[in-house]
This record gives sequence, C-alpha cells and structure tokens, in this order.
Amino acid sequence: MIRNTAWFGLILSGLFLFATCKPNGVSQASSQPHSVWTDQQLLDTIQHQTIRYFWDSAHPVSGLAPERTATPNTVTTGGSGFGISCIVVGVSRGWINRDSAVARLLKITRFLEMADRYHGAWSHWMNGTTGKTIPFSPNDDGGDLVETSYLVNGLLIARQFFDGSGDRETLLRRQIDRLWLSVDWAWYTRGHTDTLFWHWSPRKGWAMDFPIRGFNECLITYILALSSPTHPIDSSVYQNTWVKSDHFLNGNKYLGYSLKVGFPYGGPLFFTQYSFLGLDPRLMQDPYINYWQHNVIQTLINHDYCLYHAPAGYGYGPGNWGLTASDQQQGYAAHAPDHDNGTITPSASLAAFPYTPYYSMQALRFMFDSLGSRLWGPCGFYDAYDLKDHWFSRQYLAIDEGPIPVMIENYRTGLPWKLFMSIPEILVGMARADIDFPQYRPGFYLAVEDRASGRLDLIKSPSLNQYILNFFAEDIIPVSISLYSKGKLFGSLVDRQIYPRGRQELLFGTGIPPGDYQVRFSQGAITDSVRIGLH
Repeated sequence: MIRNTAWFGLILSGLFLFATCKPNGVSQASSQPHSVWTDQQLLDTIQHQTIRYFWDSAHPVSGLAPERTATPNTVTTGGSGFGISCIVVGVSRGWINRDSAVARLLKITRFLEMADRYHGAWSHWMNGTTGKTIPFSPNDDGGDLVETSYLVNGLLIARQFFDGSGDRETLLRRQIDRLWLSVDWAWYTRGHTDTLFWHWSPRKGWAMDFPIRGFNECLITYILALSSPTHPIDSSVYQNTWVKSDHFLNGNKYLGYSLKVGFPYGGPLFFTQYSFLGLDPRLMQDPYINYWQHNVIQTLINHDYCLYHAPAGYGYGPGNWGLTASDQQQGYAAHAPDHDNGTITPSASLAAFPYTPYYSMQALRFMFDSLGSRLWGPCGFYDAYDLKDHWFSRQYLAIDEGPIPVMIENYRTGLPWKLFMSIPEILVGMARADIDFPQYRPGFYLAVEDRASGRLDLIKSPSLNQYILNFFAEDIIPVSISLYSKGKLFGSLVDRQIYPRGRQELLFGTGIPPGDYQVRFSQGAITDSVRIGLH
C-alpha cells in the first residue's frame, strides 16, 4: 500500500480482477433475513468472513497474506501483520483451531527468518514462495520500517496470546522473539542522526530519503523502535522526526471539533486504526493529545463531513460513510474530507467500531442489507465502492481487510489491546515517547459528543444487551449517577456507591426506552454530564 506524509498525492495503479478467496471449511452466512439479525450475529459474521482472507487465502508456502487477490504470489509485510492479529481473534472466538493456528504461525515465522531482510527489516512486498523482495517502486527495493512495524506488532500480539507451556507454543514464542530482537531500528537513523527513515536499500541506499514524520499512521513504528531491547532509537529521534513536522501540531477547528494534531480534517481514517490495533488509545496521553479523544474526534469529523457537508450527489448518509485509503475506480488513493471523490471504503467505518459503535453499526447494516452481493463476497466486504458512479470493487486488500476484525474485537472485548499493552517492552517505549496513562478526572472520561447531534449515541453491547457508559471514579467518596429525560429525573443509575479509584463501566438499559437523555455524574463536589442517545 502507498502511504506517505503527503498521502493525498499518492496513487497505485490497480488490477481489478475478481476475488478468489477460497471457501475452505468456514461456515457461510445464515439464511435468516439480514434485517432481523442481531448486532451480535452481524459482528460475528463480518469478523468470521473477513478472517478467511488471512486463513483460507494465505500463500501456501509462506502462510503470509497476498497484497491483494489479483496478485496471489505477492505477499505483503504489513498486511500480514494485521492478518496474524486476525488469526489470534479467530482462535479466541473458536473459529480457528489453536493447534492449527500455531502450525500456521510457525510456518510464517520460519519463512520470515529466511526471507530477504535489510538490517532486520523486511521489504514492503515479497515473493510468497522464495521470500525475495519485490520492489515497491524503483528506489524502494529494500527494507520498509513502517511495514515491518505492522508485522512485528502482529507477531508480538501472537506471542502474548500463545502462552502455553507446550513445546510448539514455546517454540513459537522463541521464534517471534528472534525476529523482534533482530530488527535494527537504530540503523534506520542513517548513522545515528536524530532522524528516523522509512526505507533503506543495499542497491539504492537512502535514495527514498523519507523521514517518518507525524502525525499519521506511523506511531507504532516509533513505539516499537523505542521499545526494542536490542536496537532502540534514542528519544531525541522521536522528538526530532515525529514531533518536529509541518503537519504534527494543528490547533484548528473543523466542523466544530478542535483538532490538536494532524492534517486538516484529520486525514484518512487509517491514521486512527493501523497503530491502534494493539496500542490502546484509552490509556495514552502525551503533552499534545489524549489519544482516545483525538481518534474519536477525527472519526467524528470524517462521519459528520460525509453526512452533512459532502456533495449531495455522492449519496452519503447515516449508513454510507467512511473515507480512508483504498482502491478507487482508477487505481488507489487516500480519501479524506478534504480529498473526497465519492469513494467509500468499508474498513473506514467498520474499523472505527471502538470509537463510534452506533455509527459503525449503521454502516454495517447498510452495506450488508442494502448493498448485499454487490459489495459482499466470500471474505467479507470488498475493498471499496462509489454509489454515484455505480462502481463496486471486486478486490480484497490485506491492508484494508485486516483492521476490520481486529478493531471490532477491540470494541467487543478489547483482547488485542489487552495483549499488546501487557508487553513490558512496550510500556518502556511509551514512556520514552513521553506517553503516559491519562490523568482522568472523575466523570465520563471517554465521552465525546457528536457536534452535529449534540449527543453521544449509544447502542447496547451485543453480548450483554446493556448500554455501557464508562466513567472514572476516585476512591472513598460515593458516586451518584442519574438519568434525566427532558429535564426531569427519569431514574437513578448509581446511588452513592463507593468504587476503587480507576476506570469503571456502568451497565444499564433495562426498562429504559430508546430516546434522548442526559446523564449526570457527581462525586463529592465534582460533577459531570453528557447527553446521550439510546438506540
């Protein structure tokens, strides 16, 4: 996939052939009419089917994911990292046998050990049979540090998940450690300068000359480079390259939202997804932003632009939104509110489930029920579509498919976040980037109201059939939370209850009809409130 800090100008010529995702022993969607499916059935189906791309269509020799269905022998480094996380999700949900998954991952790690490497980093594309580099561009025929970081991210999630004491899981963890510890992140500072570079090639050297500057999808590259026990970069590299950028600090308002960092309007939504398959933004604050609030705000800007500010002829609406990088009618491009041509990418809204679950579910139901077989195939939703021109891709792209099951799982259980954030090395790297646990005050610490509706829209948890509202509490002092409708008390949700200090979840919904409400929080002299819409 093509990405850089001037993302809007990059295009990859595409080959638009029919998908060939193989239906090997994975159950098909129910024959029950989609309109009566529960949210849980829909989420199970989209996760299950999408994981098939990385399980059924993996390269037979390497086990890695094809870049796209049109090029089955070209495997992709970053997309394969996403796919490894998908395999973990599949095992956790019982869709993939654990021993089979370990066998697949041992195949992958053995292949990665013998594949071409460049001071430990892999190339963007490889031949799935030989492991030889396939050039991404004339000067990009060597190591790709960003794609390598996506791969390592997935490997480390697998290392944490496959924690059994048996010989094969122990061997898998050792192989992952060997790969992780052999990446020479510091080499990519080009002689220990204060700049981290994306590429290096033994034939072309530093000809790409592309510093990894923020703010975009590359945060995970820095966290891993700072976390490495063997070849770490200095903290000064992070400050000098990632932070000192023409597009790091922002400070402007877009559609009523203050955006502290990043491109105008935030950029494509993969900025809020790729690095956060494992990094939990709820637990991240630095001198510039609270990462949760930033990711939610960028997603809401993207959503609200599509619903209220895009050209009417594009056909956007509550179920038809989501701008990110993907195929389009001619080639490949990054899409965002300020670079929009009518192309909608399913991964944009579906990988946003942790941030905007109600709006993401609206998109899922529209794409599944209304667009149906025009967009849905054997491995889930195809890459992109454009309703104004009646165009539908018939391709799957690993880099777009992978975030869907992983981020939906982060919404449902938080498993990938829990696994990755349990890695001791990662906590060291985050500290070196001056990223710390947020100092939340008592109240609804995750709530970000939609500026267009003036409320936080909620749907019931698919597994619990209850609404979930997160709040932060101090200890000792009782907490009260009340629900108001049209200014009048509707009922008490929490009555002077004492909690241990920290993050809490309030489950509610029994006997409460859908509608608009206000929730009021109090703990001693501290109060907070949020308008909510229950759906």
